[in-house]
Amino acid sequence: MDVKETLFMNGGEVESTYAQHPGFTQKLTSITKHILVNAVHSLFSEDFHRKKVLNVADLGCAAGPNTFSFILTVKESLERKCKELNCQPPELQFYLSDLPGNDFNSLFKDLSRVGEDQKSDVLLPCFVMGAPGSFYGRLFPRSMLHLVHSSYSVHWLSQVPKGLTSKEGLPLNKGKIYISKTSPPVVAAAYLAQFKEDFTLFLKSRAEEMVQNGRMVLILNGRQASDPWCQESCYHWEILAGAISEMVSQGLVDEEKLDSFNVPYYTPLQEEVQDIVDKEGSFAVEHLETSTLAIVDNQESDTRAKGEELAKNIRCFTESIISYQFGKEITEKVYHKLTQIVVKDLANRSPTSTAVVVVLSRTTG
Repeated sequence: MDVKETLFMNGGEVESTYAQHPGFTQKLTSITKHILVNAVHSLFSEDFHRKKVLNVADLGCAAGPNTFSFILTVKESLERKCKELNCQPPELQFYLSDLPGNDFNSLFKDLSRVGEDQKSDVLLPCFVMGAPGSFYGRLFPRSMLHLVHSSYSVHWLSQVPKGLTSKEGLPLNKGKIYISKTSPPVVAAAYLAQFKEDFTLFLKSRAEEMVQNGRMVLILNGRQASDPWCQESCYHWEILAGAISEMVSQGLVDEEKLDSFNVPYYTPLQEEVQDIVDKEGSFAVEHLETSTLAIVDNQESDTRAKGEELAKNIRCFTESIISYQFGKEITEKVYHKLTQIVVKDLANRSPTSTAVVVVLSRTTG
């Protein structure tokens, strides 16, 4: 599986688009907004407001409300700080980046409508461009970016980890699609090794693209428990594997296809993120924390409604790789079964998810 070609959030006009079902990430955007605001304000201590243009990149932007929220938060924070200091604000150049399969058409259509709605309030000149490509490598010219942001993207790996088959070529993670309680230790080790390799490359690439003292705000799906197969880390993948296993038992999916499939995704510990940043050496950690939230809206009393919404949310970020591996003809059956499993599961528990939030400062020239 070529991740660059097969991984993207659902776009277009279908019901299960990421724009319609941002779910947990939208709640997380709201509770971490103050961290982004503080990062923008910290640029003023470096006199970045004296520059004519401030270059800002959103990596893994997808298409939906979170991108618009990010742009408006940066604009409003910059305007407010410049007004407070009685200084002329710089123009803002935003670069919205994601893999080539992203629905950039819907992103920019919606962005133009948001711009029209905001015109009466906008004081700061703002320009927006698309930048398709993988962030595991260079995307921008050297020493160009002042602020980099990425929300719920950097936990996606550049490839399925190496070492998930035996010397004889047999699958080591049989019946599962991610780290699970039944996975042998070598599976978790392979995932961590791939994350270390990818995150290090991500940092090196951004180090070349960012100006000295520039800031980077990253929000990753992570975990607090030391066990990599804990519920907060594996919930989506466990129930999705269960739905696919049901297709296998019905003879609709070859067992070999399930056994050979592993998702390119890793949920790190806060300590793992810190360790990689320290060893790579181009950035200093200014802020690092974890935030844990319920995956579903606990104010909603209708378990079926909660389950259906969560299933749609899972579908919007997994369908591209599921349909690639198992075929589009089986997709509806997989997600129908997934919905049934989720609805039943939510009757007994309220699953949570943890985010690792880190603010980095570019330290070396």
